Amino acid sequence: MAAVELTAPRTQVVVLGASNVARGLARLAATVRARSPAPIDLFVAAGHGRAYGVSSRVWARRLPSILASGLWRSLDRGQVEKPLALLTDVGNELLYGLGVAAVAGAVGEAARRLADRGARLAITGLPLESISGVGSVRYGLLRSLYVPGCPLALDALKEAARWVDDELRSLAATLDATYIEQRGEWYGFDAIHLKRPRLDDLWGSASDAWGLPAAPRRPRASLTEWARLGSRAAEVRGLGRAKFYTPQPTALLRGALRLWLY
Repeated sequence: MAAVELTAPRTQVVVLGASNVARGLARLAATVRARSPAPIDLFVAAGHGRAYGVSSRVWARRLPSILASGLWRSLDRGQVEKPLALLTDVGNELLYGLGVAAVAGAVGEAARRLADRGARLAITGLPLESISGVGSVRYGLLRSLYVPGCPLALDALKEAARWVDDELRSLAATLDATYIEQRGEWYGFDAIHLKRPRLDDLWGSASDAWGLPAAPRRPRASLTEWARLGSRAAEVRGLGRAKFYTPQPTALLRGALRLWLY
């Protein structure tokens, strides 16, 4: 296959999210590479437990909020115009004790920043069908595993999730963005993480919303890319009391796909 010149016209893709984006990063890269007629610059702000409006910590690892990350500085520096953008994995802040207004406000600010840059925007809703099936025993187990400090009772969380989803639908309508409804069968036991094969459905739905042409076959990521992307780090992260900085872009993948992580 002929090499792709890095100076060729490029498609900019911006994806904001949390654990599902982090888990599905190799699948995301494979999908946009297969469906874009031009080489890709992929900007991602994600990570397990990531939040839009507040900093987050999972075990010893800390990440800034998406709004406070270096993503926006990078987009401005690179003069990225009219990117394809996806906002997903909304709602971790509910588990951290923030109210619906704060959650919706942070996501709305991120969406407006992208809209101001001319983005073709897609927003995923919350997995309400999956969340609605969670009972008290399962919720107690999941809360103890993921967010033992979560102050919300199950009924309150379900109600807050419905309110946030309503806000996301309204935001999509206001910004002329595509709202992507997530199906219950996409999700596994914990109700918030997509089954790995279903990550392809999410990235396919986003690519459809962006108007990218269909791929001739189902995109696949190689084991080499899985391993390589799994070892990449965000621009700024904390581990214990130490702070680390990783220059961006952090990877150049097959097909001249460049990856920035924040």
